[in-house]
Amino acid sequence: MPDRIDAYARGLLTIAQAEDRLREVEDELFRFARVVEGNDELRMALANPGLPADRRAAIVDELLEGRTLAVTRAMASFIVGAGRGHDLPSIIERFLELAALERKHEHAEVRSAVPLDEEQMRRLADALSRATGKQVDVKVVVDPSVMGGLVATIGDTVIDGTVRHKLEKLKEHMG
Repeated sequence: MPDRIDAYARGLLTIAQAEDRLREVEDELFRFARVVEGNDELRMALANPGLPADRRAAIVDELLEGRTLAVTRAMASFIVGAGRGHDLPSIIERFLELAALERKHEHAEVRSAVPLDEEQMRRLADALSRATGKQVDVKVVVDPSVMGGLVATIGDTVIDGTVRHKLEKLKEHMG
């Protein structure tokens, strides 16, 4: 990982901790990174060096205004305005890793076709904690392409609990 990504991520961590808003900033930046990753036009605009830096930062401000804490909006705008829009998802991912380490937790991205309620998320976090031997923070991404079940990514480990995956395994076993 480039030092620049790590340096920006550590800066975000320091600011979020200083503001005593680490958990909220984590959640908001996680969601924002998913929006950016899922929208090619937005991703290209935020990374476009031909677009003035203040305009790129203004796009972030407009998107996050009223949806996030001021500190989250300011950090995302700063990164994009500094010409690092193309690195934004990587910076946020590294920030999430560092924040989890600060709390001695592992970060899990869970893809589900439907939103999970608090109880489901707690049970899932407990199960993943038992499986990994670490405390696991679960961030859920609603992904309609996931058919029946969940896909959890924890670091480099992918746990595929979808019906499609189970059927493929059964087919391999029988075949």
